[in-house]
Amino acid sequence: MSITIAHLSDVHLGPIAGFSPRYWSAKRLLGYLNWLSGRRHAHRRDVLERILADLRAQAPDHVAITGDLVNIGLPQELAAATGWLERLGPAQRVSVVPGNHDIYARAGRDPGTQRWARYMASDAEGRAYAPAGAQFPFVRILGRVALVGVNSAVPTPPLIAWGRVGRDQLERLERMLHRLGRDGLFRLVLIHHPPLPGQAHATRGLRDAAQLEAALARCGAELVIHGHNHLDHWTLRPCAGGRLAVVGAPSASLGRRHKREPLARYNLYRIGAAGPRSVELVGRGLAEPDGPVVELDRRLLRLDAGHERTSCEA
Repeated sequence: MSITIAHLSDVHLGPIAGFSPRYWSAKRLLGYLNWLSGRRHAHRRDVLERILADLRAQAPDHVAITGDLVNIGLPQELAAATGWLERLGPAQRVSVVPGNHDIYARAGRDPGTQRWARYMASDAEGRAYAPAGAQFPFVRILGRVALVGVNSAVPTPPLIAWGRVGRDQLERLERMLHRLGRDGLFRLVLIHHPPLPGQAHATRGLRDAAQLEAALARCGAELVIHGHNHLDHWTLRPCAGGRLAVVGAPSASLGRRHKREPLARYNLYRIGAAGPRSVELVGRGLAEPDGPVVELDRRLLRLDAGHERTSCEA
């Protein structure tokens, strides 16, 4: 029996509200000006709603969101995103990891992304694999699939958007992946930043990508999904027990083409449809700004050795 996971990323919900002097900073001011000058016209709520209507029609078993729900990490933005998540679905059907725009700058005593804690927590079965006292990585079990949520988002200086997993979280992740693999579960890792070296510029990339790549190679995983680059991308890498698929999703709210970024889309992962170590990857989204949501591509990723194509980016 296959399990279908829908993957949304980088929705950048607007408008930006609550930009009071209490939360002013150079980084937030630059981010706000960037939003006003272009991004608010590119990331459209009506486009996102069309994507979500199509997603619901596909009836996935679970929805995974790989960060950047908001824009400059203001408390009112984060609170509004909480309401959006609640409308999207119950916490047991939706998993979230934060992005750099969610943990954008320090917000004093505000709870920040802890507002989304229900969507970033291990479930009853997952707690058997997750260490007590640490929020990340969290683990959720869906049949024979384990969703593992990793946090790569940290506050950064102006014009910088890099991420970091950190040594302690990496050590916990290795132990989790080893135990989940030993128990025969399909390991699907959620992270915001691209997880491999060279997938983003140094000012935007994951600072410990080499260490994460090494951990994944040692312990094995089947699928890592991410956002951040706003690009459609997949690659296969060797790891313990076979191959690891790494898939990046573009923004799910982009209503006009921006630089290399494609129009809004999301991914469906049908795990086990063609065997226990297989993923059918279906991309759905806009082919034209005012067009319907359609199937854009479909491919089968086999995670045993011997797959011919090893990467693609669009």
